[in-house]
Amino acid sequence: MTEQNQLPEENENLNRGNIYRLRLFVTGASPNSTRAILNLKEICEQHLKEQYELEIIDVYQQPLIAQSEQIIALPLLIKKSPGIERRLIGDMSDKERVLRGLELTDFLNGK
Repeated sequence: MTEQNQLPEENENLNRGNIYRLRLFVTGASPNSTRAILNLKEICEQHLKEQYELEIIDVYQQPLIAQSEQIIALPLLIKKSPGIERRLIGDMSDKERVLRGLELTDFLNGK
């Protein structure tokens, strides 16, 4: 038996080799922004391994990108792909909510 057969089944999006493209909009080094960055990086490393691209955008330094995305609250995570675009507001501390937003619900069911 190989190690692959011993691993638990992963989320369908991961099995297809999709890269998660994420944009996290923050406001400088504020406490909420710092928490959002740390929480999201932890979730991505734990559940997506090397199958994600995370772009962190400081709206103070790049206001035109923020304007083009029509940002209404910060911190804001936008999942660009795979699947439909989804937006999550907050410091990403509610892990279940973030996993649902990223469509990684298999990890909520103990798989």
